[in-house]
Amino acid sequence: MLPAALFFLFFAVFPLVLVVFLSFTDWNAVGDPKFTGTDNWRRLFTSHDVLSSLGRTFFLSALCWATQTVLSMGIGVWSAGKQRNRAVLSAIFFVPLLLSAAAVALTWRSVLDPNFGLDASFGHWLGRVDGLNLLGRDAGALAAIVLVVSWQFVPFHALLYQSAARNIPQSLYDAATIDGASRWGMFRNITLPQLRNTIVTSSTIMIVGSLTYFETVLLLTDGGPGGATRVLPYVMYRTGFTNYELGYASAIATVLVLLGTGLSLLIVRFSGFASMRSTLEGM
Repeated sequence: MLPAALFFLFFAVFPLVLVVFLSFTDWNAVGDPKFTGTDNWRRLFTSHDVLSSLGRTFFLSALCWATQTVLSMGIGVWSAGKQRNRAVLSAIFFVPLLLSAAAVALTWRSVLDPNFGLDASFGHWLGRVDGLNLLGRDAGALAAIVLVVSWQFVPFHALLYQSAARNIPQSLYDAATIDGASRWGMFRNITLPQLRNTIVTSSTIMIVGSLTYFETVLLLTDGGPGGATRVLPYVMYRTGFTNYELGYASAIATVLVLLGTGLSLLIVRFSGFASMRSTLEGM
């Protein structure tokens, strides 16, 4: 365990402690940081830009969670079947997991470009002279981010659901079939309850991971249009590496860490995940 512990110490704990320290300083990456007490924190909690971006972050997290959960659960349960065509399609569908977030964002930006992308070629078929222009509209830009993030990460969560669905005993479905249960009835009363542990795990990864959506927003919308997609990680980046207010950016980063930790604990606490037993117990 020593190598893993040392790796975690130097690449997780130490940088986190350093960021917390910098959040109490004024530093522009030149010279030594100057201790300013709680100035950054007072500015943080009174900043309209930060508070509005925090609201957008939570809204985007909720949209991504709702979209990815439904899609990944459906695809995962479907791909758990033993048919060969499902295995082949699943292998193809999991390809986005091999790509970096930056490559995915740049590719989709080209696809959604209103001048040269698919929108320019086929958007007028939908009855709009200027096409859909998703990236040029507030709601459209948010929808584009949800689309891109889901396209990349749904395969990962579908893999979790696929593995869990394959572990559900076939005897439960055989008994339900004898009793005359419908497919929907079997999904609602057998599959869904058996997936509850996976739902909590997947939801935790989705929600906490949504607090780190940065490169997708930067490369796809650059916070626009008109600040409609300026989520908190994007504000942190701009503050630190455009305005060179690294002390203030560190305070924002600390808030993101606290939010991620707090949300994880809340999900575990109120979902009952900590006291869950194996869904196969007693089988």
